[in-house]
Amino acid sequence: MKQVDMIIQSAEGLHARPAMKFVNQASKFKAKIDVIKDNKTYSAKSMISVLSMGAVQGEKITIIIDGEDESEAMNSLQLLLMEECV
Repeated sequence: MKQVDMIIQSAEGLHARPAMKFVNQASKFKAKIDVIKDNKTYSAKSMISVLSMGAVQGEKITIIIDGEDESEAMNSLQLLLMEECV
């Protein structure tokens, strides 16, 4: 199991287009991927779940990944979130 805390840097937060990219990327992996915000757990592979998080710029999220391709998934999602803030 891999876990990382990240701060949302994008001015848009994790809404609409960034959320779609995040969900599409997470869905490429076999591992179970969850995002925790404000002590609530959301599925990273569900657009509705990610949007319902309401993650805005400056908020902390925790990504938890468990499965056979967890390392690749973690690297990919961290890179995506960092790219979204450029």
